[in-house]
Amino acid sequence: MSKLKEIPRIERPREKLISKGAQNLKDEELLAILLRTGREGKNVLELAKQVLRKYSKKRLLKLKYEDLTKIKGINSAKACTILAAQELVKRALKIGEETLPIIHSTKDVIAQSVYLRDRTREHLMTIYLNARNEMVWKKQSTFIGTLNANLVHPREIFNEALEHNASSVILVHNHPSGDAEPSQDDLEITKRIQEAGKIMGIDVLDHVIITKTKVFSFKEKKLL
Repeated sequence: MSKLKEIPRIERPREKLISKGAQNLKDEELLAILLRTGREGKNVLELAKQVLRKYSKKRLLKLKYEDLTKIKGINSAKACTILAAQELVKRALKIGEETLPIIHSTKDVIAQSVYLRDRTREHLMTIYLNARNEMVWKKQSTFIGTLNANLVHPREIFNEALEHNASSVILVHNHPSGDAEPSQDDLEITKRIQEAGKIMGIDVLDHVIITKTKVFSFKEKKLL
């Protein structure tokens, strides 16, 4: 175990957040900032990693005070900090026990995939919606690497759709080059997935390409 102060200052969670932005921190680094301190035998980063190995981010958002304080290294003060962060996130996203984010427009799609703007490799993300256009699931890395029509298979997308009872999907991927115009492979991939969706009875509502400064919507350009 290394002490946090032994880690180069620029790589410590708080300093990293200030210099690089919260969106560039790993999950354990964000949690470490909330926890502030570790426990005997583990620095705060190691404690955060331990917590996230046991609890997924989605499950962590549902933990109550009693659950949190049972975790070794999380006292009352740390539990209260996490609960306050949970509630703030839920209120900002308007997520209640019976409500889900609704995708009305391309702007809503971008809000769910803004992290892709800074990726240096292409990432294909899939958003899964129910019949009310509520987001029931999103898979952040359906495919990583240069999108190739021979490599991206509809099966990977629609297996998840069936698992989450989705009635439609939205594809999102980034262009690190900065050019948001679709490539020939992008067009072929979209057509193949759309055709597979028709067979499955699952609509492909849009395919959105994003860069640091630009957005291209297949739906808005009437390519779907």
